[in-house]
Amino acid sequence: MTAGVIGALAAAGAAVALALLPLAGHWRMPTIAHPDRSALDDAGWPHGLWRWEALRASVMLAGLAVAAAFGLFPVIGLMLGSVPSVIARLRAQVARDRARDAFAELLLGAHALLRSGIALPETLRRAAAGCDDRLARRPFEVALARFDLGEPLDAGIRAAAAASPHPRTGAALQTLALGVTERLPIERAASLVEAVAQRAIHERRLDAEVRARASGIRTQSYLLAAVVPCLAAYLALTMPGLGATLASPLGRTVLVPLAAALEIAGIVLGRRIVRQVTP
Repeated sequence: MTAGVIGALAAAGAAVALALLPLAGHWRMPTIAHPDRSALDDAGWPHGLWRWEALRASVMLAGLAVAAAFGLFPVIGLMLGSVPSVIARLRAQVARDRARDAFAELLLGAHALLRSGIALPETLRRAAAGCDDRLARRPFEVALARFDLGEPLDAGIRAAAAASPHPRTGAALQTLALGVTERLPIERAASLVEAVAQRAIHERRLDAEVRARASGIRTQSYLLAAVVPCLAAYLALTMPGLGATLASPLGRTVLVPLAAALEIAGIVLGRRIVRQVTP
């Protein structure tokens, strides 16, 4: 690159900077969050992010050692660093599914308290205090904390709904916030909470039915995924030519990693299909 080209690029950058200077007051640096922060919070990781990254680095180093021992690409060893993140997301998903069941029970408790004549803020406070699941009660704790600081209750519930990781839980909270905005009397507020609770229970039963129907297919896919490596190992032992091919650089670096990637992709795709049906 010549000096003239560098000077031209510098002049163009200066011109663009001067043209955008009036908008400098409206610029904000984007916040960069850790990709595993939400999953770790929901999964209940008790330690900080530094220990989490140390764990991932240890797994990555172990993967590099295994890859070097078997003559695989180093990239395959580095990919093992994503295993803790996958486990954290799976645990977080299990915790969120469990929280959805507790969320419906919490709404039923709030409905009973409203029927007894207790005001809605105190109703939500007592119902959240009686819930054992921290993810189910977290939206109400956030909304009540903002309410205690002087913010309207409906705004606090909407903020909690926007931060909810599950769309159906967020929709239920938005419906509840709409009822608070309309300043419904206690009887109508109780009916609204009951309707939201019944909707959550119906969705929970629907999800359970879909997963029960899909469990057999998922089990079959897992069995088929386990049959392929077992069959490959059997053929490699009984057929020296195939064993030599799999033990060659082509087999270690291309065929075996590609087969493993396809197996994992099939399992992930099957889980995603069920998740799309039951979001």
